[in-house]
Amino acid sequence: MNISYILIAFAAMLGMMVIGVPIAIAMAAVGILGGLLAYGMPFIDSIAPVVWGVHNDNLLTSIPLFVLMGELLLRSGIADRMFGALAAWLGRLPGGLLHTNVGCSALFAATSGSSVATAATIGTVALPSLHQRGYPMTASLGSIAAGGTLGILIPPSVNMIVYGSLTDTSIGQLFIAGIVPGLLLTACFMLYIAGDALLRGNAVREAPVPLAQRLRLLRDLVPPAVVFFIVMGSLYTGVATTTESAALGVVASFFFAWRSKRLTWPLLQHCFVQTAKTSGMILLIITAAFILNLAISLTGVAEAMTQWVTSFGLSAVQLLLILMVFYFLLGMFMDVLSMMVATIPVTFPIVSALGVDPVWFGIFIVLMCELGLITPPVGMNLFVVHGIRPDKGGIRDAIVGAFPYVVILVLFTLLMIAVPGLATWLPKLM
Repeated sequence: MNISYILIAFAAMLGMMVIGVPIAIAMAAVGILGGLLAYGMPFIDSIAPVVWGVHNDNLLTSIPLFVLMGELLLRSGIADRMFGALAAWLGRLPGGLLHTNVGCSALFAATSGSSVATAATIGTVALPSLHQRGYPMTASLGSIAAGGTLGILIPPSVNMIVYGSLTDTSIGQLFIAGIVPGLLLTACFMLYIAGDALLRGNAVREAPVPLAQRLRLLRDLVPPAVVFFIVMGSLYTGVATTTESAALGVVASFFFAWRSKRLTWPLLQHCFVQTAKTSGMILLIITAAFILNLAISLTGVAEAMTQWVTSFGLSAVQLLLILMVFYFLLGMFMDVLSMMVATIPVTFPIVSALGVDPVWFGIFIVLMCELGLITPPVGMNLFVVHGIRPDKGGIRDAIVGAFPYVVILVLFTLLMIAVPGLATWLPKLM
């Protein structure tokens, strides 16, 4: 197949997304048109079994379950109390409550599965307090936007489920693979905050909290920790599948919402409606991605692209460095979910041909998505934290504040390429 046709089709799909055509429609349109040109009406007949197969997959049932789990913990006020508990423990570090932003984001990410939801939740809780205490808004916005990106790296992650469904990779192994990189990246963010505070000579520290009070506040960290260990523990030990572990997490979330005395019918109604909206959007995009995948497989696009790239004689490391630049630029202009589903059908066969571990590549893709969330002009986390800031200011503050974390993410990805065991060690122990 002529490579120029493939590039034109890909450019047309990106162009439709840029001008505002819904992601699912853009991908489905390119897939259907390409299939029709290659095979005619028989291609249309083959779409129905694919769509039925996608929606009949038990694995995808975990998406609404994980979304509902995060909604229950968010709406029951657990995130607010979690921030207060971490502030008591981390506020004495150089940088003060900025550490709490990152730590709370990491802990909430372990129950949310969404970066945007993590940034919005922590930002809503933290920004008024940070503003009142005189923290620089640039640093505050940057730490929350960057901390929010942990929502798709620390499991459970909706993006990992999408990747796994598109590439037929074990979701359980992807979840386990995200734990070590997620914790290391959290530590990197916090080290930067402390180092920057010390170098600038304005190492803000919160007033000390008595040890007895800090110990009492630890109980507010129990709900997210228990939910995380139920989900990941059941996966790691093999007691439950991904969908079953999500169901266990939802049951635990219901229990903690009930314990908080906020489990009312209006709260449940709101959680169910938001879950339906989010899950519907994600599943529609996945359906369109599988239609595009069908066209790609039948027309030989993946094979043609693989042969074309491998003809250059690139090593796996060289290809990954090129993909880093590609995804970095793409993330500036595309939503991360659309970026994933539009490119993985093409890039995954190429890296697989060069021997890249599919689980490791999933973590690599997630890191690239994290970059896209905090790079302008379409960095979703930047717009989220800017939209909930308590003072009046331009989005430039969020962009400037997030820039150091972009550098950290790039350096961390290079470290992952140099030491792939950071992502593959733990899954191999399963």
